[in-house]
Amino acid sequence: MTDLSELAQSYWVLIPAYNEAHTVRDVALRARQHCANVIVVDDGSTDGTAEALAGLDVTLLRNETNLGKAGSLWKGFQYALEQRAEGVITLDADGQHAPEEIPLFLTSFQNGPQAFLIGARHRDQRKATFWRYGANRVADFWIGLAAGTPIEDSQSGFRLYPAALLRAIDISHERSRSFVFESEILIEAARQALSIRNISITVRPRSGPCPSHFRPVLDIVKITRMVAWKILSKGLPLGGLWCVFRGGLSA
Repeated sequence: MTDLSELAQSYWVLIPAYNEAHTVRDVALRARQHCANVIVVDDGSTDGTAEALAGLDVTLLRNETNLGKAGSLWKGFQYALEQRAEGVITLDADGQHAPEEIPLFLTSFQNGPQAFLIGARHRDQRKATFWRYGANRVADFWIGLAAGTPIEDSQSGFRLYPAALLRAIDISHERSRSFVFESEILIEAARQALSIRNISITVRPRSGPCPSHFRPVLDIVKITRMVAWKILSKGLPLGGLWCVFRGGLSA
């Protein structure tokens, strides 16, 4: 079995950042301790996010204007693929995710490389904000229905994307689809026969002054509309019905 330090050389960590000058340096520095290849995509920030990274041995990509999370992720994915990455680990720049948990993803992927890994937050942590938790559970239900497999934390940004999946997908990544983009990838991964596995992670409260960019009502409406289109255009996987039944039993 390959040593994790050697395995990490083949992977890239991708951190999309929009106005996260307060936290991005610490997140990138800690990620760099667990993976030699770190990309930060500055999404047209106006608060000095890019400048906060000065002197760090990371790859900085910049969007001249704000393209949204989807556009930033897409840009980082394409760069990592050009460097022949075997997979890309994403995490948020706001300090909620612990880069020290990156090895959990590498270990799990090493044991089963045909998988899409999602960092699933504990439910008691997710319930800290009532409306966001409710919106997330709605998204989990609909995405799991279309994917044909239970999804525990569909809105988590801490993930490991296999390179084979990133090369195969062609999903709209325009600014208005930032959170829809991440949800649609889950459905596409399941429909390409990749297993979707949860990695139990911790999460901390946002430590920076910038509020979350996720809008519980509007973004869930967009996600639900995307899922409905997926089901209408490609049909409902038989596993989706079992997903709903099982989800109801475990709720």
